[in-house]
Amino acid sequence: MAFSDELWDSAADVYDAIRAHPFLTGLTDGTLPHGAFGHFVVQDSHYLRGYARALALLASRAPTEDDTTLLAQHAAGAIAAEQEMHAALADALAAETDVHAPVAPTTLAYTSYLLATCHGGSFAEGMGAVLPCYWVYARVGEALLAESSPDPLYARWIALYGGEEFQAVVDAAIGLVDRIAGELAPAERARVIGHYRTTSRYEWMFWDAAWRRERWPV
Repeated sequence: MAFSDELWDSAADVYDAIRAHPFLTGLTDGTLPHGAFGHFVVQDSHYLRGYARALALLASRAPTEDDTTLLAQHAAGAIAAEQEMHAALADALAAETDVHAPVAPTTLAYTSYLLATCHGGSFAEGMGAVLPCYWVYARVGEALLAESSPDPLYARWIALYGGEEFQAVVDAAIGLVDRIAGELAPAERARVIGHYRTTSRYEWMFWDAAWRRERWPV
């Protein structure tokens, strides 16, 4: 059993909850309000900036030059996604979305956890923390691709994350985690699993925050 299989199993219940969330079911049947999707797009732009910083931190700590190159490329890719895909979606949703909305509570909590783990934990712990964003999106995109959506905006988003190009990026990250797993002591493996489960929960919370159009209460 690969370490990545152990990681996936540790949060399989969280993934099931994500797939059942009305935000995602609303994407495929077209009933998700554009205002909720717009909230997601704006917050995802904020999130991806923090995620790119986390990946850049890991790139600087990676065990090999190839790993540094891989993670630096992924960090640049996260910024590119924010600038291209999200900008286009935000323009399409501008009438129903506050495109200048500040970072929301869940977004700030999630990115803060990622950055704290990548700063203060081991390289493996940082990889455990960033991996759900790769893997959950790939699995969600793959599952939703078969259904797509009657809404062209949603169909476009699904095609991005369900496509082969993104799947290849995710496979590379999973392969890196499996390769370093053999060097981990039991206590560190447990910490990696703990971070993986925590950020999987943040993935659910992020979609739920968009569904609720979360704002700061005061």
